[in-house]
Order: sequence, then structure tokens, then C-alpha cells
Amino acid sequence: MLGVGRWGPRGRDEAPALGGPGAAMPDGADVGGRITSVDVAERDAWVILVEAEGVGPVTFGRLIGAYGTARGVLLAACEPGGVARLVEAAADADGGRGFPAETARAIATAAANPAPILDPVRRSGVGVVVLADDAYPARLRRVALPPPVLYVRGSPSSMDRERAVAIVGTRRPTAIGRGTAARIADAVAGLGATVVSGLAMGIDGAAHAAAIGADAPTVAVIGGGHDRLYPAAHRGLARRIVDGGGAVVSEFAPETEPSRGTFPRRNRIISGLADATVVVEAGARSGALTTAAWALEQGRDLFIVPGRLDDPSVAGCLAFLREGGPDARIVAGIPELLEDLGLVGVAPRAAASADRGGHEAGPTSTEAVLVSLPPVARAIAREVVAGRTSVDELVTATGLGGATVLGAITALEVRGLLVETFGRYRAAGALAAAAGRPRPHVPRVGRLERASARDPDRAA
Repeated sequence: MLGVGRWGPRGRDEAPALGGPGAAMPDGADVGGRITSVDVAERDAWVILVEAEGVGPVTFGRLIGAYGTARGVLLAACEPGGVARLVEAAADADGGRGFPAETARAIATAAANPAPILDPVRRSGVGVVVLADDAYPARLRRVALPPPVLYVRGSPSSMDRERAVAIVGTRRPTAIGRGTAARIADAVAGLGATVVSGLAMGIDGAAHAAAIGADAPTVAVIGGGHDRLYPAAHRGLARRIVDGGGAVVSEFAPETEPSRGTFPRRNRIISGLADATVVVEAGARSGALTTAAWALEQGRDLFIVPGRLDDPSVAGCLAFLREGGPDARIVAGIPELLEDLGLVGVAPRAAASADRGGHEAGPTSTEAVLVSLPPVARAIAREVVAGRTSVDELVTATGLGGATVLGAITALEVRGLLVETFGRYRAAGALAAAAGRPRPHVPRVGRLERASARDPDRAA
């Protein structure tokens, strides 16, 4: 990714040792027990270099390309005339562009006295995963300019599970939006995918909490340092994420204060850690739209939950759908989303095939419909599909109480998935279509008929 091998062109054994003050950080626990490809001293050097004032992923890449290792960069910076040579070497490595001398001096200062950088990391107890580690998440490695260093509390392996879906949205959601985020997260987690979000209030928090409730790992990417966790109200949620086998991740050193500029950088990591991003609710100026834009930039799938035309909580979603073109896909329902994500063993359908070809999309699978339901409603729906259609039969089949069964039936009727006829219940809507039962014929009507249905006086 940075144009050199894991240990630079000279190889691991020939890489110079970084001298000077500041003992190496302890190895092992910082990467969740996984074998890594970078020794402790080189990982220290990555942290020192990336935290030097003015060093970003581009400058970091130029320097590693020039010197092969982070230790090599720091040793060169400490030599007489090292500041000028760093600038020249970076310019040679990148076609003459180089970087400011102030940045080179900051690197030299950090190399000579690394304790102010390394000590807070040690005190915080966070793990350090660098781009050259085996533990670095593969999805994030594939984006343009991945963060060279990640500070991780929890399990790094949770960032590298087979499937991952980011769920983001506004900090001030409606009750419907919060519930939708939770239902999507519960369904996604129930099918084995990691839920990724930003630990913010609102949609992010609902997604994380639902994943935890499903006993699935979830990954939170924060917009500041671990010791400046924001929002403070989510410290308990962060602990639950770690305790549940997930991770809280940042590219910022532990004492970094969150600011207006740190959150857009955090958003590119959220989308970069996921196969797809789902935006549930976003106002016209919501930061979730930045995550959506990053998802498209990174070549990842993007799904947006639409809403009412006059609802400010979804104004940003609707604007993005209008301006984002065919690359931004509509969430037409949770079962449909699960299939589009490829999580239920069905090949994702082309979202716009029905619009372009004039043909109706294939039916949603029964499992996709069921997995999007709460557990009790899911059990009742499964039995109805199997042919148990009376309350007594459902009570016997599920072992649930009569009141519980009736409550679940009511919830399924509200969702349009069950209908009652003479005391018997049968599948309806998406559940009926998924179970292979014919839907009732709905005649097509013209504008006049539709207007009549809305306003009988107008038809007269």
C-alpha cells in the first residue's frame, strides 16, 4: 500500500533499531493475541512518526517509500542535516513535491524525545495496529490512503470478519428512524455480519445497542482519542461494545480532542471498514452524508432509507438520492435490504432492474422476511407459513402464552404480514410472496381513478 514491503526494502533483520529515550510499548495484548509482522520498536516508530505535527497519510507514505522503515526515517531525522535530507528524500520519492521544512523539524523533535507521544499511549492501555501488521483490517487496507496507525480498544479481529455493514444517520433521529436503525442492525447482526458505526448519539447508538442485544460484535469508530471519548454519555456503550467482543477504534492518539475536522476523517474509516453503508435518517447537513460519499468513493455499496418529502430528518437522504444517481440504492424494506446485501444466500438483485426493464423483481425469500422480525413475531410467522393458522395451534406449536401469541399476531397484522379470515390467520404481503403464495390481484388504475379514491367529490 505504501510502495514497500512490510519491513522495507532492507528486510526486517537489517532494519535499524531506534535508540533514544522512551521504552518500547508492550507487545502481544495490543493486537488481541494475533501474530503480527512488525516488531515492537518499529511499531513505536510508526506511532512517533504519524503523530509528529504535519504528518498525514501522504507524507507518511512518501517517507516510508524513501527510507523503507519508520525507524529509518526517525534515525535520519536525528542526524546532522537530517531535516533538509528528509525534505529532499520525500521530494525524490514523490516527483519533487516534498513537504514543508516545519514538518521535517517536527519529525526530528519527536524522534529526539518520543516520550510525550508514547507515554500517553501506554497510559491509555489501547492497542496499536499499524498498516504493516497482519491484524490491520483488510477492507480498510484497500481504500486510498488508509490511516497508517489505528488505536484499538477491544478485539482487532472484529474489524476483519467476513461481512460488515455500516449503519449511520443523524444524531437527532425520529422514533421511527431509531427503530429502523435498530431493526436493520438486529437483522444484519443476526446473519453474522459486523455492525460498524460511529458511536454518536441517535442512529449510531441505536445500531450499536441492537447489535449488542443480538450478541454480535460491533465496531465503533470515534472522532477523537480514546481518553477524550465523545460523546461522554456513550462511555458505558463503549464498554459494552468491548465486552461483547467488538472494538472501539480511532486513528487519533488517546489524548486527541474531537473537533469539526476530525469527524470527516473518522467517517472515511466507518465506510472503509464495511462492505456496504446504510444511511437511515440524515438531515440536509448531516455528517452521515459524508460517510455516504466516502462509501461511493471507496467503491462500496450504499443504501439509503427514504422518507416523507416534507420531513427535515430525511432531507439529506432525499437530496443524496437525487444527486447521487444510480450508485445510491433505496432501502425498500429490511428483507429486501438483507438480500441486496447478500446476507441470506440469495444473489443481490440489481436495484434498478424493475425500473429499467419494466419487470417485477423476484420474490423475497422467506428467511429474509423472518430474520427482520423480533423473535416472538418471527416464531409465530414461521408457524403460520408452516400451516398452523389458529391461535390454539400457534400456542401449542410455540409453547407461548395466549396473550403473547395474540400480541405477536397484532404486530404482524400491523406490518401487513398476516391477515385474519374467520378466526384463521394466513400470510400476507411480503411473507405471502416469500412463501410462494399468490398475491391478490390489484388492478391498475389511471389518474382519474386514483384521484377518485383520494377525493370522491372530485370524481363526481
